[in-house]
Order: sequence, then structure tokens, then C-alpha cells
Amino acid sequence: MSEFNQQVDNQNFNQIKSLPNATAVLVLGILSIVTCWTYGVVGLILGIIALVLHKKDKTMYNTNPQGYEASFKNSQAGNVCAIIGVSLSALFFLYIVVILGVFATVAATAASNGAFDNVQY
Repeated sequence: MSEFNQQVDNQNFNQIKSLPNATAVLVLGILSIVTCWTYGVVGLILGIIALVLHKKDKTMYNTNPQGYEASFKNSQAGNVCAIIGVSLSALFFLYIVVILGVFATVAATAASNGAFDNVQY
């Protein structure tokens, strides 16, 4: 009887299972790329969440690589999308900060030189 239980356990261990967050990682990774133009904030948040969920999936995948192989590919694709989304969002966020800094500097310089002294209200 114990041999039968061991065979059943081996069959259950080798069954193909899906990782719990694989689809979520893929969706969040894609959304982080799509939303990277929203001042970089939304894309950063979604991308970081996807990276954290992928890390959890990767530890679960390492316990049984054969059982989770199919869904791990989705998680890997989502991880790549999240990395791209976080990178684009960070670049866009830095771009916005630089542009605001330039405008603030120009406005401060113009105000200190008296450019707004003759403005009539």
C-alpha cells in the first residue's frame, strides 16, 4: 500500500501546475510599459509590483521546475516587460524633473532680472 501512495505522490509532484502570480506578472509588466507615459509614476508602481511577484514565483518554480515550466515562461515574459516598463518610467520621470527644473530656473532668472516688473494687471 505504501508503494501505491508513493507512486501517487510522484504523479502529483510531476503534474503541470500553474504559478499563482504568472498571469498577474505578465499583465502588470505589460501595463507598466503602457502607462510609463503617465509622468512615470504609474508605470513605476506597476513594474515594481510585477518584479516582486515574479520573485515569489521564481522561488516557487525552483522547488519544482518541471511542474511549473509552462506558466514560468509567462512570469519570465512579464518580468522582462516589467524591467522595460520600470526603465522607461524612470527615464520619463527624470525627463519631467529636468524639464520642471529648467522652467523653474528660467522663471527665477527672468524674475530676478526684472522681466515681470512692467506687467500690467
